Amino acid sequence: MKQNKLNWLLAALAVFTLTACSGEEEQTTARPDPVHFESGDECHVCGMIIEGFPGPKGQAITEKDQKVRKFCSTRDMFAWLLQPENVNRNHTLYVHDMAQTDWQNPNDTALIDARDAFYVVGSDRKGAMGPTLASFATESAAQEFMKEYGGKVLKYSEITLDHLTAGAPMGQMSGM
Repeated sequence: MKQNKLNWLLAALAVFTLTACSGEEEQTTARPDPVHFESGDECHVCGMIIEGFPGPKGQAITEKDQKVRKFCSTRDMFAWLLQPENVNRNHTLYVHDMAQTDWQNPNDTALIDARDAFYVVGSDRKGAMGPTLASFATESAAQEFMKEYGGKVLKYSEITLDHLTAGAPMGQMSGM
C-alpha cells in the first residue's frame, strides 16, 4: 500500500513539474515593437535632436517599465548600454538595417533587433556624432559595406567601449 502511495506521489510530482515548466514558457512577455523616431526627439545620451543626422540610430526599451530611450547614433546607444548600471538590465534594442535604408535619412521600417545585427566599426562613413557603428541584418551586407568603406565586422556581443572611442575625438559632430 505504501509503495502505491509513493508511486502516485512521484507521478503527481512529475506532472506538476512538467506543467510548471511549460507554463513559464507561455508566460514570457512579448517583445515590444520598435517606436518611430519623431520630429523633435532628443538623443538620450547627448541631447541632440535626432532628426536630420545621417547614419543608423538606436533605441532601447526597458522591459520592466517599457520606457523608450532613443539615440542619435548606434555609437551613443552602445555608449549608454555598456555602462555598468545598464549592462545587466533587460532591454529590447533596435537599430537600423543600413542595407535596407538610406544613410542620410534612415527609415524606421528598417529597424531590426540590435542583438541579431552585425556592425561595421571604424568605417569612413560618419553618423550624428562622427564615427558610428554601421548596423546590418546580415553578415554579408556588413561585409559588402566594409569592402567599400573600410572597418571591421563585429557581432553585437563583441562590441566593447574601446570600439566606441577608437578614432573618435571627443566633441566631434558630423553635419553641424
